[in-house]
Amino acid sequence: MGYVSAVSVPQSRAAAAGGRRSIAAALLLGAVGAAVVLLASGQTWSQGKASVGGGTLSLKASGGDVTGVPTALAIVGLAALVAVFAVRRAGRMLVAGLLALSGAGAALAAFLGASDSSALDEKAVRTTGDTSATIGALTHTAWPYVTAAAGVLILLAGLLALRYGTLWPAMSGRYERDGTPRPRAAKAPADPDRPEELWKAMDRGEDPTRER
Repeated sequence: MGYVSAVSVPQSRAAAAGGRRSIAAALLLGAVGAAVVLLASGQTWSQGKASVGGGTLSLKASGGDVTGVPTALAIVGLAALVAVFAVRRAGRMLVAGLLALSGAGAALAAFLGASDSSALDEKAVRTTGDTSATIGALTHTAWPYVTAAAGVLILLAGLLALRYGTLWPAMSGRYERDGTPRPRAAKAPADPDRPEELWKAMDRGEDPTRER
């Protein structure tokens, strides 16, 4: 019996330490990943020149012009990152899966948008009024790949939640681990000699000078 307890105690401590490290890593990866996705999606992803009246007009397309999927999924990922601590057991696994899928979807959408030219073509049509206008000298920046890498960070946060989520604590609120409400602290009786209690007694029509 002594051998079993001697082994189980170090194992439980190691599990608790692993849980704390995984929480910190998941929070850091998820928060940084979502922030970078939101930032990078607002940067210029592609640029080129449209022909206008014998001249050229420089146009740029941001990540939001190309695709709004990474931004939307980053917001979903942030919500899932918070919600993963508010649920337990199967619910936590579901939310962790949503977190991982949000990161994977954001990374994939950004990667596919890295070579997109349709956003600039649409801008050329709107700007010139010529439905046949297209973009020449098209170039792409590194921001789509930054967005994709940030999406991978969110994915890693979700994978950590799936792997170690059962070791993480949940928000307790007013409830204990078994789900029963915590007893409220007993309220101290009011002192009848306090000024506010005397005023309350007078409001009730009582004589505060009467002996009790």
